[in-house]
Amino acid sequence: MTDTDIIDKAAMALSAGLMLLGLVGMGLLEILVGAPYSPVPMTNEAGDVIAAPLFSPQLRTGVVLAGIAVLGLYAAYKIVTPLADDTRTGHETVAD
Repeated sequence: MTDTDIIDKAAMALSAGLMLLGLVGMGLLEILVGAPYSPVPMTNEAGDVIAAPLFSPQLRTGVVLAGIAVLGLYAAYKIVTPLADDTRTGHETVAD
């Protein structure tokens, strides 16, 4: 089992925070503000906007995708950096 260092903890915290903010945080704020629960602006018959969402769907999607991008960058970092076991000088074998 590997120990987590500061980069691991930062990547996990940032990605989880962004995804929770985009999904749960903004969703709860939409519910607390009240009706309507429509992702697009509602118009009347004259075409006037009578109600609009608090956060646009593009903003919420962007925040969630930013969290996923942080996880992708973290995965690329973990692939590129060597493991702690690989940094040893090697091992010796007995010659016959």
